[in-house]
Amino acid sequence: MKTTIFRKPTDDEIRVLEAAGNRADDWSAIEVTDGFATSQMTGCRLHGHVRIGRDTVLRNSEVRNYDIGDNVTIENVTALECRCESSFGNGVKVATMNENEGRSVTIYEGLTAQAGYLAAVYRHRSRTVARLTEMAEAIAAAHRSHIGHIGDGSRISGARFIRETNIGRNVTIDGCSVLQNGTVGDDSFIGVDVKAYDFITAQGVHIDNGSIIERCFIGEAVIMDKGFSASESLFFANSHCENGEAASIFAGPYTVSHHKSTLLIAGIFSFFNAGSGSNQSNHLFKSGAVHQSVHLRGCKFASGAYIMSPAIEAPFTMVLGHHSRHHDIADLPYSYLIENNGRSMLIPGANLTSYGTVRDIEKWPKRDKRRVGGDIINFEEYNPYITGKLIRGLNILNTLKEENPETELYGYNKVFIKAANLRKGISLYNKCIVASLGAMLRDGRPSGCDGRGEWVDLAGQFITKRAVGEILEALESGEIATPEELGRRFGEFAANYADYAYSWAADTLAKILGHTPDEEELKDTVTSAENIHASLRKMTDNDRRNDCSMEMSVGYGIDCDSADERALDYRVVRGLD
Repeated sequence: MKTTIFRKPTDDEIRVLEAAGNRADDWSAIEVTDGFATSQMTGCRLHGHVRIGRDTVLRNSEVRNYDIGDNVTIENVTALECRCESSFGNGVKVATMNENEGRSVTIYEGLTAQAGYLAAVYRHRSRTVARLTEMAEAIAAAHRSHIGHIGDGSRISGARFIRETNIGRNVTIDGCSVLQNGTVGDDSFIGVDVKAYDFITAQGVHIDNGSIIERCFIGEAVIMDKGFSASESLFFANSHCENGEAASIFAGPYTVSHHKSTLLIAGIFSFFNAGSGSNQSNHLFKSGAVHQSVHLRGCKFASGAYIMSPAIEAPFTMVLGHHSRHHDIADLPYSYLIENNGRSMLIPGANLTSYGTVRDIEKWPKRDKRRVGGDIINFEEYNPYITGKLIRGLNILNTLKEENPETELYGYNKVFIKAANLRKGISLYNKCIVASLGAMLRDGRPSGCDGRGEWVDLAGQFITKRAVGEILEALESGEIATPEELGRRFGEFAANYADYAYSWAADTLAKILGHTPDEEELKDTVTSAENIHASLRKMTDNDRRNDCSMEMSVGYGIDCDSADERALDYRVVRGLD
């Protein structure tokens, strides 16, 4: 642990500093290190308490009430100032998911996706919300100060107004317009014309090119660029947003939006991709802006897709067209939701044959840029949460078929399913259930971990509903009193995830078979699962081959003289050779 001795500048040093264009309201309120050199400061105005660390350089800047670390460079900053007592973004209430503030989350340094999810989603447990709020407010109180802080190794240049904002270690701030009442996490970058108010960023955040942030938490390794605008929102690990707009959203890990015309509003997302011109409307203002949409893990919106809230889509649903009848398809994963003649048509399981689904599942862990990893993220393709939905979805489809075996069109929760698509969905769900059970039996082992019962996706973490209940009870009783303790409890489950999943899979298989499976039956399930997984991959590989076929080469080789040249242009550009 470093120990730095500070002192007042000497009279001789003050004379040299003033000769170099530096001024201070009160030089006795200025502190420097023993190794301070007058050449470190040029053309600066200092107000109130300013502490300057070792090898720190200040040029042509105005500084008020800041403690500046070692090896910091501050140059050409209009105002770096702490004008009043502040908690630096800690304690700000963010109206996530619901614009009427019914799901407001109090943000703080170290907020995780799991803690944020509990605060936003578990409003029916008032004591849980109260305890989470108390923890956040305690952190805010601990950070309250009249003095701002700049961490070691940071560089701030060409900025206009940085007010009541703490800056972490090794941060680069280059040309931002306004940072006010916030905290910038370690190793982050804040770029040109950025404006941020009432905010907190975690580690490794990149915000650039005129992006505007108001009342937001920006999680680890999140990127915001190209004028993205966000208000009253939470963004968690590895989300990447450019050009568009977000208002009152809970953006779980890997929420992606890259297009100028895209609006994300009043909803919850994770592992999500928004196509150009897609948006969700909550403008049924009979009772105000109270509606919300739920887009579960892996959903995608095609270009121009539209959802009128309230609505909910199952994991890995592809949405195409306009949908305004408030569908609930939470238990029909891997589907296509398509508009046809004003109807919302569902194709169950269609995404199980899409190479895009496989590509998404494989790319997410490869694109994990976190260094700290506060948010717990499960990447497993085959897991109890989605498999549970597959089983419920299979039961739904079979029930629809049995109740009306002769119809060509089925209705379910404001969507319609063609008979042929229903039959195909049943087949695909059956296959995926076996593949999932076998994978979990292969990857885990029998232990004391009890994973039976319903599972939830807690903003990236797969966990039993029973374990969540136990954590909530511990939180409400005071057994869990700090965010660190809360994170440890979630982490303990995550460390044993594979064994919990094994327990669930073994129990589910027993229910399907009608008896406890013996060792041979468990091995057979694993073998069958591997074979089915391979057959599903053949389907997705065929889909990729179709996408890469010469039929898709329209527009390539526009100046070529032969089919062979056009084919070569296509293959070179697509990287197919």
